[in-house]
Amino acid sequence: MIDAARDALRAFVAERDWAQFHSPENLAKSISIEAAELLELFQWNADADPQRLRDELADVLTYCILLADQIGADPQQLVLDKLEQTRAKYPAEKARGRSEKYDQL
Repeated sequence: MIDAARDALRAFVAERDWAQFHSPENLAKSISIEAAELLELFQWNADADPQRLRDELADVLTYCILLADQIGADPQQLVLDKLEQTRAKYPAEKARGRSEKYDQL
C-alpha cells in the first residue's frame, strides 16, 4: 500500500520537476502546515466535514511519505520501529486506560 502511494508520488513529482523543492526542511515545514490545516477543521467544534478531513489527512500523509522517501527511510518500518519503542515505554499492564506520560505510570 505505502509502496504504491510512494511510487505514484514519485511519478507525480517527477512529471512536474518538483523534486528540486523537496528538501527535508521544506517537506517538514509542509507537514507542519498541512497538520495545522487538519487541526483547523476542529477549531470551533468536534465535528469536521468527513471529506475535508480525508483531504487534509491525505495532504499530511503525502508529505510524510515524501519526506521518508527523501531521507531513504521506509515509512512502514519507521512506524513499526517507533511502535516497538513506544511499546517498551508504555507496557499494556501499566498504561491500559491511562493517559499519563510514561515516566508517571
